[in-house]
Amino acid sequence: MTTTDDDKTKTQATGGNSITSSNDLEFYFQIAVIIIAIVGTAGNSLVLYALFVSKQHKKLMLIVNQNTIDLFSSLSLLLVYCLKLCNMYLSGTLGYWLCMLLLSENLVWSGANSSAINLAAIFSWFAGIGSNMIVVFFTSTVKDDGTCYAYKNWASPLVKNGLSFCSRLG
Repeated sequence: MTTTDDDKTKTQATGGNSITSSNDLEFYFQIAVIIIAIVGTAGNSLVLYALFVSKQHKKLMLIVNQNTIDLFSSLSLLLVYCLKLCNMYLSGTLGYWLCMLLLSENLVWSGANSSAINLAAIFSWFAGIGSNMIVVFFTSTVKDDGTCYAYKNWASPLVKNGLSFCSRLG
């Protein structure tokens, strides 16, 4: 590692005590990210392996899908930060594509966004069911004649119109 005049100035200004430069911090951060990526890759690989060996992968497709996306994200993170440590000079078409796909962290964030969307798709079921159940429980009743009156027992017209308006937005 080379020292710059800026690093020498920092060392001299503190009376010989070295201050960690931003380059050192960036290097340690990159090493920490690589360790996290290795752990993520190993963990997701292990889960996928266990699902396939136990023949549960056909029953638990949502989990397989989520782990596959997370494995892709972990592998992308590992590749990107290993390349960043190389600090290579980019030029030409190859340099452009390395920048656009890898060094920009495009693949990492594509995987992270896919993971979030996959989880949101799961929770959208819960949100839709839950919000509807609440309305039905508070607005429905069974009359003495045995007839079900769903969405009929509103606390006020304002509540009814407000919920009706909100449901049209979503």
